[in-house]
Amino acid sequence: MNASLQSEALALAKVDQKRLERLAGMAGRSPRSLLKFVLRDGFEAVEQDIRETLAAELDVARHGTVSHADVMRSTQTIIETAFARKSKKAA
Repeated sequence: MNASLQSEALALAKVDQKRLERLAGMAGRSPRSLLKFVLRDGFEAVEQDIRETLAAELDVARHGTVSHADVMRSTQTIIETAFARKSKKAA
């Protein structure tokens, strides 16, 4: 198949082209760069991924992040506290 036939075979309907352009704008990417993901996963999945990514970025901007070490310390404290309570109940 030559290049012109390949591009015709991959032509999107106008409504899909507009949707791809809108999603690309939301993601800050080119429509061409998103096309492979749309073809692989579908518009719905790509749009959901973009919306979730934007929401996560907004959450990080608003609330910051927690280091891995801090999370591990907090988790260890929770586990030790729960274990101590369970040991007291058993005694």
